[in-house]
Amino acid sequence: MAPIVASTEVARPAEEAFAYVIDPSTMSEWQQDVVRGHLDTPATHVGSRCTTTRRIGGREREVVTEVTDYDPPRRWADRGISGPIRAIVVVTVESLAESSRSRVTIGVDFTGHGMGKLLVPLIVRRQAAKEMPGNMKRLKQRLEASS
Repeated sequence: MAPIVASTEVARPAEEAFAYVIDPSTMSEWQQDVVRGHLDTPATHVGSRCTTTRRIGGREREVVTEVTDYDPPRRWADRGISGPIRAIVVVTVESLAESSRSRVTIGVDFTGHGMGKLLVPLIVRRQAAKEMPGNMKRLKQRLEASS
């Protein structure tokens, strides 16, 4: 299946938008089910691991991902490395004509392992598609409120 993709334009330079959107410690501010997050290494690079705690099915669960692409301030990607449902996330940030504005695009897809193979098409993709517009709206609000 094709990834779930959403974009928003923000009144922030690409460097600021990129730094905010990829920071696991800010994800709880704009992603609906994230409780907290942190980078497991001192600096971001390909191979870095991030841990986020998410509310999934009414319970808090840790999700560990590994950075697979890091090209600041343009592109960042990670993939889940454990659990029955593993997200694959790609973030791109484009500077717009006015350098004070940028477009943030987030694509997410999932792979299922074990029981996750059933859950991804039946529940997970639908839930992610439903949450994405609200997440992008909160992301825009947070970025623009910090100006």
